[in-house]
Amino acid sequence: MTDPMTLAIAAAMAGAAVEASAEPARAALLDMARRVRERFRGRAADERALERATETPDEPERVEALEGVVRRVLDEDPEFGAEIESMWNEARTSVVAADEGVVNMFNGRSEKVVQMRDVNGQLNI
Repeated sequence: MTDPMTLAIAAAMAGAAVEASAEPARAALLDMARRVRERFRGRAADERALERATETPDEPERVEALEGVVRRVLDEDPEFGAEIESMWNEARTSVVAADEGVVNMFNGRSEKVVQMRDVNGQLNI
């Protein structure tokens, strides 16, 4: 099962188009990819997976194979994995609404969450 974070990092490492809604999020993703790529140095199998993915970044199978390697690298060092995940969460929450846009963010646990905008008329909860 693919994970959005590791798949995004793998795609960025492979040189695939990095789609992010805001420049800070894009920069953070490229930084995460750079840091994970550094972990690949000296690990022949990991370097080969990266090389194969960079040869054809538009082939989903190669990027998905690289995603598996990224996941393994993050799992091998839980502290590093937590650091990368923290960067991911910070990048996701740095989204800013503009032109009357709305960004609803909720992190954590809750039994009930209500998020809304522009309520016209009566509201009973």
